[in-house]
Formats: sequence, C-alpha cells, structure tokens
Amino acid sequence: MATFSYRAVNHEGQIQTGNLDASNAIDLELRLKKMELDLIRFESIKKSALSTARRITRKELITFCFHMDQLLRAGVPIIEALSDLRDTVENPAFKQVVATLLEDIEGGLRLSEAMANHPHAFDTVFIALIRTGERSGQLPEVLTQLTENLKWQDELASQVKKAMMYPLFAGTIIVGVVFLLMIFLVPQLAITMKALTDSPPKATLALIAVSAFMQQFWYLCLGLPIVSGVILFILAKTNEDVRYQIDAMLLKLPVMGPLTQKIILARFSTYFALMYKSGLGVLDCIEISEKIVGNRVVEQGLQRVGREISDGTAITQAFQNARLFPPLVLRMLKVGESTGGLDTALLNVSYFYNREVKETMSSLQELIKPALTVILGGVLIGILITIFLPMYDVIAKTAIR
Repeated sequence: MATFSYRAVNHEGQIQTGNLDASNAIDLELRLKKMELDLIRFESIKKSALSTARRITRKELITFCFHMDQLLRAGVPIIEALSDLRDTVENPAFKQVVATLLEDIEGGLRLSEAMANHPHAFDTVFIALIRTGERSGQLPEVLTQLTENLKWQDELASQVKKAMMYPLFAGTIIVGVVFLLMIFLVPQLAITMKALTDSPPKATLALIAVSAFMQQFWYLCLGLPIVSGVILFILAKTNEDVRYQIDAMLLKLPVMGPLTQKIILARFSTYFALMYKSGLGVLDCIEISEKIVGNRVVEQGLQRVGREISDGTAITQAFQNARLFPPLVLRMLKVGESTGGLDTALLNVSYFYNREVKETMSSLQELIKPALTVILGGVLIGILITIFLPMYDVIAKTAIR
C-alpha cells in the first residue's frame, strides 16, 4: 500500500491537504469520497520522507485511548467512535492515521490489524493488547489500562527530561568557561609567569602545557569528543556487541546504574502485568517485554527466562537463574505464581519501583545544582591558584630581597 499526498475540497468549498495510504489513485479517490472530500490532485510520497513528517506524540495516544474507551463504554460502535475522533484530531498526521484505521475497519479488518499497518504510531505492545482485548471482549478495559500506562510513561519521561536539562546546561557552561580560560587567560598569565621566574612549579608547567596544546589544537579538543560520540552512536546502532557492552556499562555506573535498573524494572513489571491481566500467556508477555526494556543485557536475560519456562522450569526459578532481577522482584513473582495473581504481584513491583524512581529523581535534582556549582567553582579556583599562587610567591620573595 502506497502513501499519497493529496489536495481535496469538501462540500463547503474548503481546501484540505494531507497524506493518506491507498492501493492506487482510484482507491485514494474512493477513500477521500468516504471522508466527504473531492480529490483535486495527488502525488506519491516516499516512505523515508513520510517517516520524518509523521510524529505521533504520547499525549495524542492518551487522548486516542481515552476517547475510544469512553465511547465504546457508552455503546457507540467502533466505526462511529473513530469517525468522531477523526473529526476532532488536530495533528494532520494522526488525523490521517485515524482516517486510514476507519477505512481499513470498514474494509473488514479488526482494529488491531488496522493498527499493525501503522508501526510509527502504535508499537508492538499497544497492538498486542488491543488484539487481546478484541479476543476477550474487554477492549474498553484494555483501553483504560493503556491510558493509565501511557500517562505513567509520559510522567516518567517528563521527570527524566527535567533531571537531565540542568546537568546538560551547566556542563556546557563549565566546559565553555574552562575552554576560554585555557585558551585566552592562561597563555597571558604564562607570559607573566615566565617573566618573573625561570623555574615555576610543576603543576603550573603542566597547566601551561595543556593550555598551549588546547590553543594550538583547539579544533581537536572540540571535534574529537563529538566525532567519538557519533562513531560510538553508529556502532551502537549497527553492532550488537558494542550495544551490549554499552548497556552493560550503563547498569554498572554509580548512581545512574541503579536508577537505570529501577526504570527498566518498573517498565517491565508494568507492561508484563498489563499484558498478563489482558489475557496474554506468560511466554507471550516475556517475548513482547524483550522488545520494550531498552537494554540488551536485560533483553537477553528475558530470552533465557522464556526458553527455560518453555522447557518446564517454574517462572520464579527461571527469573532467578537469569541473575538480573533483585530479590523483591523474585519474591513477588513467587507470591504471584503460588496465588495465581501474577499481574497483581507485578503491579506491586511496578508501584514500588515507580516510587523509587520518583524519589531518586527528586533527590538528584536537589543535589545536581549544588554539586555542579561546586565543580565549576573548584575548576576555576584550581586554575587560578595554579597560576596566581606561584606568581604571588615570586613577587613576595622579590619584595623581601
């Protein structure tokens, strides 16, 4: 199915433009007719160009789930619910997605099957949960759970963004100030120092040498970290071994390592409980969870867990053998396995780690500002003392003589 950019007119004579998936030009015109639009002109769009234009936000997905949940609970047929949503969506890209969903469902597809044609808007977990809700007849309940889960994701992303903004800003300021000092101030002070004495301290000589190197090869000092970062990013995207090593290192970092692990465990337990509660089997939940944890080490651990469970190992024992999950998770899995309430047990794990992540984020935000201020002050004082203190000693000795 191709994607077309169209220009059409409605019954009131208003011009509308957008993108729409269709088999061919005739199919495009028929789809627009059902949307009460008359085609004026169209052109085919390459998928690579379209992928950058279509950005569906998490808040729009929350609105979508909430809207569909409320209308389906009120007894509104799914086609009418999608028609109403299509008319109220503001984002043109998402409007086209909803319109295509409507067309596909009218053509005989299920909602989950229609969503599968839009992986840029609906991920694997989303589609799997919708499919489960359709099979069990509990689609409104699944949509409610998805709404809450998306809200949790949005809140977590917002906290992470807030926690990272100040360190990035302050870190840039620190690097910039040090760079300017080493290139402009230290060379001038070095000239004065050499005029006063022939034997400055080793620390001062080292600082002057570093300053001279940065002054001569400033482009390397600026470009090398950027190029290294780009190369590492490309390798992480293309080489599984490099990505695995990076993910393993992230889990071992001080402070950030435990926080990363808590975020992964919160995401895993939330999604696992959501899918299990919706009726998916344990192995299906594990298989889908592998794709959403966002860490190759944990992903491979879950793959081992899935293989052991399929071979007959108990759920708790399989997770324990992976040696990646803390005692709290194992205890709750054991309780859930013995009582048959695996989803409830994992939701308790999710609640605990969500609270831990929030508290850790709040503590980091409070500590980061004074810590970076101390670092900046320490760097400045260290540079200035290394230069000015020997100069003061030389001047003092000269005055005594």
